[in-house]
Amino acid sequence: MTVPGRLVEFVQALREHGLQIGPGETIDAAGAVDALGFDDREQLRHGLAATLLRRSGHEAVFDAVFDLYFPVATGAPEATRADGEPQSLDELRARLADALVSGDQALLAQLAAEAVAQLGAYGQVGSGGEGAPGSGGWSAHQAMERLRPQTLIAAVAERMAAGEFADRLARDEARQRVAGFEKLVAAEARRRVAELRGRDRIARYSIPKAADHRDFVTANREQLAALRRTVQPLSRRLATRLAARRRHARRGALDLRRTFRRSLSTGGVAMRPAFRKPRPGRPEIVLLCDVSGSVAGFAHFTLMLVEAMHDQFSLVRAFAFVDSTAEVTELVADNDADPARLVERILSESGVVRWDGHSNYGRALRDFVTDSLDAIGPRTSVLVLGDARTNGGDPNLGDLRQIVDRAKRTYWLNPEPRASWGSGDSATEAYRTLVNMYECRNADQLTQVISRVLPV
Repeated sequence: MTVPGRLVEFVQALREHGLQIGPGETIDAAGAVDALGFDDREQLRHGLAATLLRRSGHEAVFDAVFDLYFPVATGAPEATRADGEPQSLDELRARLADALVSGDQALLAQLAAEAVAQLGAYGQVGSGGEGAPGSGGWSAHQAMERLRPQTLIAAVAERMAAGEFADRLARDEARQRVAGFEKLVAAEARRRVAELRGRDRIARYSIPKAADHRDFVTANREQLAALRRTVQPLSRRLATRLAARRRHARRGALDLRRTFRRSLSTGGVAMRPAFRKPRPGRPEIVLLCDVSGSVAGFAHFTLMLVEAMHDQFSLVRAFAFVDSTAEVTELVADNDADPARLVERILSESGVVRWDGHSNYGRALRDFVTDSLDAIGPRTSVLVLGDARTNGGDPNLGDLRQIVDRAKRTYWLNPEPRASWGSGDSATEAYRTLVNMYECRNADQLTQVISRVLPV
């Protein structure tokens, strides 16, 4: 395949993972390839990243796709023993320990390739390293289970501590180097399987999604941490959009009476339209969030995002619920607290769990209307965050109707796929008769929805 064809396939694979890359960026990338060449692979990686990446948080996806379309090698690694015989597991582990201590990246990459070839093969591929599509493959998980590099951390840290590292720093550094080696093994396994089953297929199905495209409901702790790192860039983009909308809305609506009065001097032709002056002031936001286990990640991220944009609103108040409702504005606004523990603090300090610990939308809406309805005024926009799964309880449409009638705008943001709405104990169809509901499964969708629904 020609270099332009490979580059086009590479860009298309990145687009399928949600990266926004246009023709201009693709042309710039082609220029980078022409200028840098293929002699220095890492230099080419950085050059393509500089031309194709627009946002932070996409580096991991870019690196994984780059390793597939511009691999460091093809086929099986060369034998490292002079006699050509396969090395034993103990020999491989000893060499890995030496490489971890020295931090030799080239040697670690070589050992990752050997580990996959020797320990990660399954099916017919394992017999000789060759095979046809469908006859087997290579597994990074299997290779790591047999090699067990985590058990080397203590010994590696001890050897590193004798040099330039202190004991505690040595252990942390050893963990990071082992984690880096695990990523090398995963990349090598993907490369070998891609040679069997095709790069496009492996790029589509075997590379994890970018942080802003991962589902809130299924994200693990590490993925949520990556999402938290995107809060500030997202908040700045949304704040810029809101400010632009306010600038465009400064003229206000057309004032027909004044326009007709002015037109009398020009024979009835409205040469100088008159506009009403817009009312000053920023909108108020009230968040009503389900923080139960199934949607806690979504509520956590949205609370942090809106709080990061607090300068765009005259007032932000946050209420959380599981089977009871409580105001958590101060907890959310506590910038000195650990953001990773926000939901844990809400659950332990606010009293949102009083009964069985399962989501109870009916009781939560009743508690809010009874105790906090005065938080909603004529300039308030209400955002309800939750999956609308009532666990078989009463959805309490009457109290939701009171909230909708009192607020200027009310929106429901649901982290479940639209195809799941109305299934099982979901009350989405009932709630949608009163509130506009939007699917917000990941940070990218949430950004689009908030930029569209937040008031000027």
